[in-house]
Amino acid sequence: MQAIPPAPTILAETVRRALSEDIDRGDITTQACIEPTTLGTATLNAREPLVVCGLAILEEVFAQVDLLVDVDTHAQDGDLVEAGTSLATLSGPATSILLGERVALNFLQRLTGVSTMTRHFVDALPDGSTTRITDTRKTTPGLRALERYAVRCGGGHNHREDLGAAVLIKDNHIAASGGCTQAIERARAYAPHTCRIECEVDTRAQLEEAIAAGADIVMLDNFNDAQVRDALAFVDDRAIVEVSGGITLERVATLGALGVDVISVGALTHSSPSRDLGLDWS
Repeated sequence: MQAIPPAPTILAETVRRALSEDIDRGDITTQACIEPTTLGTATLNAREPLVVCGLAILEEVFAQVDLLVDVDTHAQDGDLVEAGTSLATLSGPATSILLGERVALNFLQRLTGVSTMTRHFVDALPDGSTTRITDTRKTTPGLRALERYAVRCGGGHNHREDLGAAVLIKDNHIAASGGCTQAIERARAYAPHTCRIECEVDTRAQLEEAIAAGADIVMLDNFNDAQVRDALAFVDDRAIVEVSGGITLERVATLGALGVDVISVGALTHSSPSRDLGLDWS
């Protein structure tokens, strides 16, 4: 299923801010070197294997820079492409193509980095696994909607959108409220009936307390593989089991085989390296 991109209003505002910081004072190099009437064509090429993400942002950048720039895309977000693949062709006023080049590349290199890393994690799950790979809220400020879209393009899923989206009781909530039981009971009394209660646990004792208190989801934080196996046997389908912390690509196959429901990976958005894309003049 193709991932649904962020709302057009979010794309427009995010691109507007990015363009503002780069071109509000103009482009003195292009203005000095290029005649305003010069037309040009440039091709967006993948310089390494990657999962495509951000073509709608490419279109939005040049729609805001100059509607006379034609953007012809040759791929779709979510496509896995090889090095040398042409993703889009830009044609129109040369000054406008050069004006939007860096902003467009910054977005696409960042987002293809997230989508490609996500695909690696998803592909590492064993065949037939129902385990979900999800992101976290460890996103770049102001880019959450785009980065979470990139996770979906890579075949992953999203965790809660923001602090108001779901109850997730973490270690500091537990400490401040006096324990797992107190936190879960207060959350259940406060939250809407449609809202699940998730509780992070650091130890087997906390896990037992969270299950006894009726947590709908337990997040096993920094449990090793043996501890995860033991926790799954104890929970015995009484709650959704999420594993987080210390998640590496090498662990994913093991955790998937153990049968955890969710693996949340902050690295998808906070540590994905940008992918190599280039806008090549022709």
